[in-house]
Amino acid sequence: MSKDFVNINFVGSYPSVEKMPDLDIPEYAFIGRSNVGKSTLINYLSNRKAIAKTSKKPGKTRLLNLFNVDNKWAIVDLPGYGYASISKAQRRKWMKMIYEYLESRRNLATCFVLLDSRLNLQEVDRNFLRWLGSKQVPFSLVFTKIDAMSKRKSEENINNLKSELLKDWEFLPETFAVSSVKKIGREAIIEYIESINNSII
Repeated sequence: MSKDFVNINFVGSYPSVEKMPDLDIPEYAFIGRSNVGKSTLINYLSNRKAIAKTSKKPGKTRLLNLFNVDNKWAIVDLPGYGYASISKAQRRKWMKMIYEYLESRRNLATCFVLLDSRLNLQEVDRNFLRWLGSKQVPFSLVFTKIDAMSKRKSEENINNLKSELLKDWEFLPETFAVSSVKKIGREAIIEYIESINNSII
């Protein structure tokens, strides 16, 4: 089943949530540690090669980037947290911008948090998820880069990550495993988004 969009348009980049326009449609934020594959995933979901800018250098996304999908829902590409070759002051500024968006954006439907399936759970990921929980921000988990390992190793790593997360959570939210290389996970995420949209409407 194809999930091609009729139109996906870049609306703009904004330095704060106050500067963002209100499109009056549900928004789906995407975030993760720098270099986790966030822009690659957004391009994959959009079925476009460069709707979001990708880079091997962490810290490419520096503003709140807003995309309108068919005038039905929106993607918000948030800056990555964790390592980036910027000053501590700039990192604090980024996190303030991210936190204010996630806490105050009226039409935020859910936040997709990306985790690198090749790695053990990083403390910065754990802390960010705890913060989301403390603020009651709805979130889902996306395990990226599953094509970098065998299917068996990928499943083993993801199960280990889930077990580690369950030390903090009674149960986990919706989870997805994705690979833009092997074309895995796109339709599952889009169908999940559409199910949320239908429940809102």
